[in-house]
Amino acid sequence: MTLSEKNKTGTRFTLLGFSDYPELQLPLFLIFLAIYSVTVVGNIVAPKALVNLVVEDRTISFQECVVQFFFFCTFVVTESFLLAVMAYDRFVAICNPLLYTVAMSQILCAMLVVGSYAWGVVCSLILSCSAIKLSFQGFNTINHFFCEFSSLLSLSCSDTHVNQLLLFVFATFNEVSTLLIILTSYAFILVTVLKMHSASGRHKAFSTCASHLTAITIFHGTILFLYCVPNYENSRHTVKVVSVFYTVVIPMLNPLIYSLRNKDVKDTVSKLMDTKIFSG
Repeated sequence: MTLSEKNKTGTRFTLLGFSDYPELQLPLFLIFLAIYSVTVVGNIVAPKALVNLVVEDRTISFQECVVQFFFFCTFVVTESFLLAVMAYDRFVAICNPLLYTVAMSQILCAMLVVGSYAWGVVCSLILSCSAIKLSFQGFNTINHFFCEFSSLLSLSCSDTHVNQLLLFVFATFNEVSTLLIILTSYAFILVTVLKMHSASGRHKAFSTCASHLTAITIFHGTILFLYCVPNYENSRHTVKVVSVFYTVVIPMLNPLIYSLRNKDVKDTVSKLMDTKIFSG
């Protein structure tokens, strides 16, 4: 082993991180832990789906099933409202740029985010509590890769009219209200962009909205498609495939979609594409 190789193998580095601000170490730890926890819990369906692909025993207790649905429903509802909040944010930024800091203050932004999560928890809690009261007999099979609420209702031997009504009311209200906010915001944005005389201004406005529109199209597109799937046994395979998008694919794509707004990321992607083209 040469001296250079010995130096490499024995070399260690110290990451300073945020050591310049010792008073922020604990608060930052708690913030990053919360962010990581939300990221992991938001994708809690995926580990169980992975396990079920490689094991023969795919059983899950009723309590675990309800807990899984609670977290799944919380983050689906929350994401739908966060997408609506982001649409309003872009409407203010493009249509009223001079009033943006006033109209979208830090307090309002925090309230909108907290409100989205709070409403997600409320919807999930009500539906989960209604599911706890359901009765089941014998061996039950769910034709899905996670505990879907409608699947539990179809297997229950209890009267599920109240549960079905709650599901219909919450699902319809959440989808219609968020889409209404999104469509209204982008209608005003479109009018404003068409009135712009500068091509660079129109391009800047489009680039501001492109990543958000991509996320909206994937998220609401899959949900609306599920509403259109007829309710018969053969359609369950289609439902399972489409459900993969808003449970597994969308959480994976979100960081990529929004990072493409970053100029450094776009420049790096462009360089990689140019390198591949010329090397090919």
